[in-house]
Amino acid sequence: MLEATFREANELYVFFSLLAKGQVDLGDANGESAGVAPIMAVVRHEHDGMRQYGIESDDVRVEIGGTVQFFPREDFAAAAELILQVMKQTPKSENGAKTVLDLTDIEPFLDALQIFDLEAQTEDRTNMHLLLWHHDAPLTGVRIQSNLCGFQPLLAGGRTSNIKFEQTGVRFSSPAVHKINWTDQPENIAEVGRRILYIQSLGGQLKYSDVADKIFKSNLLMVDTNLPRILASMLMTLFIDGTARIDELTALMEEKNPLKVKDELVRKHGFYAHKMRQLLLAVVWGMRPTKQYQGRPSAISGYLMVDKQGVIRLYSRADEQTFADYLFHHTRLEKGLPDEDKYGYLERENGAYYLKLNLKIGLIKR
Repeated sequence: MLEATFREANELYVFFSLLAKGQVDLGDANGESAGVAPIMAVVRHEHDGMRQYGIESDDVRVEIGGTVQFFPREDFAAAAELILQVMKQTPKSENGAKTVLDLTDIEPFLDALQIFDLEAQTEDRTNMHLLLWHHDAPLTGVRIQSNLCGFQPLLAGGRTSNIKFEQTGVRFSSPAVHKINWTDQPENIAEVGRRILYIQSLGGQLKYSDVADKIFKSNLLMVDTNLPRILASMLMTLFIDGTARIDELTALMEEKNPLKVKDELVRKHGFYAHKMRQLLLAVVWGMRPTKQYQGRPSAISGYLMVDKQGVIRLYSRADEQTFADYLFHHTRLEKGLPDEDKYGYLERENGAYYLKLNLKIGLIKR
């Protein structure tokens, strides 16, 4: 029995589908198709290094260990369809990554192709590279985000992406802080919002102080010096009233105007929306909380978005504005587990109390 996780099966599905079709849909700002791009070849890192799968009229040309083999494109189409059906028919566990799928029916095909790594292993975080439009075009390194197996966070949470708020207004005693922090449900995300409202009900205030991690702070400042304060205001709104979508939070920021910029800049120039588009693009092209960001292009230059029906759409750096618009309307702030990501409690530091909130950005399920 050949076992695979949803993520592994999804990568094989996308890989085989592209080889079978020889083209990929181009996504628009609404997540729909807006034309197609022909694919000349797909390059994938496997157990014996990088292989190129050339797409010809009826066959796929595969070079393995100095030898060339040809496989009918219709075989890739059949394998992709089989994987898709298995994914749709297999119930997901609470954690889809741990669900095991049975791909035994395609095992002979994988053996013939000498594919032993179901999921590509690369250091540059790409899943594969596409040769688009013509044979002399540069390779496009792509990552896969799929509704079939569950989206991966665009900006992972974790304690390095926490933002600090200083508690002011009232000086709480140690017993009062203990009462505010106490819970018998440390993994309950709703407890964070309860604490914030409880602090406010007692006359306390929570004001943006800093980004908890120095590297992440520097990365945000590299994108825009105003970002930490904007994100802090968004996070407070997320945990108080539950608004999570980036576009909706941005609209609230335009009303609240936490930076107190001129109204003309907000309304006519779309100040806050522009800042969020800048952040989202930086994140998808490689900015992470734990690695120093210098604003340079990474190996990732495109994303393959897969919807629930298995339709694959490409967003590339070549049409960055369309991708920015898509991300702005299809992303949200997410809430990590407080006990795991170490946020949501009043903590004493240098004689003052601080509360951290966690920044995590993901795609909206459609």
